[in-house]
Amino acid sequence: MLTAYNQVPIPSFMYGTAWKKAATTQLVLEAVAAGFTAIDTANQLIHYQEALVGEALVELAKQGTPRERLFVQTKFTPVNGQDHRTPYDAQADLTTQVRQSFDSSLAHLHTDYLDSYVLHGPYSRRGLGAEDWEVWAAIEALYDAGKTRMIGVSNVSAEQLTLLCAKARHKPMVVQNRCYAALGWDQDVREICRNHRIVYQGFSLLTANREIFADPEVRAMAVKYGVGLAQLVFRFAMQIGMLPLTGTTNPQHMKEDLESDRLTIASEDLRRLETIGI
Repeated sequence: MLTAYNQVPIPSFMYGTAWKKAATTQLVLEAVAAGFTAIDTANQLIHYQEALVGEALVELAKQGTPRERLFVQTKFTPVNGQDHRTPYDAQADLTTQVRQSFDSSLAHLHTDYLDSYVLHGPYSRRGLGAEDWEVWAAIEALYDAGKTRMIGVSNVSAEQLTLLCAKARHKPMVVQNRCYAALGWDQDVREICRNHRIVYQGFSLLTANREIFADPEVRAMAVKYGVGLAQLVFRFAMQIGMLPLTGTTNPQHMKEDLESDRLTIASEDLRRLETIGI
């Protein structure tokens, strides 16, 4: 378990449901059967089927895994990240959009609270504009009302996160970013998270870094520790303080990914992996 500055614990590995389409329900059931207790989704029909995650949660409850045993995280996706199927009135003010999207997520997921609610990405490419502050205030209000145990932001730059930490009433408790080895595994953002006790969630750890799997040093390291390349990367992520996401569709890989926490990578190998893509 990891713990953010507001003392809410979060499982140290998360199953991501992007791009799973009609297979979403079955894959969530398989992920929980493998041992995952944290599920990530979003109210964004281009890439996610949030309602099918909800169907899995209903089935899991019937099978003896109640909602309270699972950590469920979803996202508010702005209009610029949606197609025509917005889960809110796209003409409404932003505060209303957040509330409508949140209520829609609760209905999809058959729950009356969320464990984590995340802004899918700022409206501005640089800095934070009026839209970002209005949406963040609406998300803060959901947290204040006890409707979600944590709030956070995704796809955020170090500059934007610094602003949010400095000026928001509630700093993010989680940050979820795509993580590139070539950028030091998002070193600048991770450093801010460490300083503010924000849980950093890394996604695309495998798909964004295919070139490092061809690196002879990395391959030799996997042989040295007797693990697969995916296990090596996930364990590396955990040891440097990150919460990794996996979106594997293979039940065997789900189990192997979770077993990565049995491994301890030596400090000199950790240091090498931190700079392997730079």
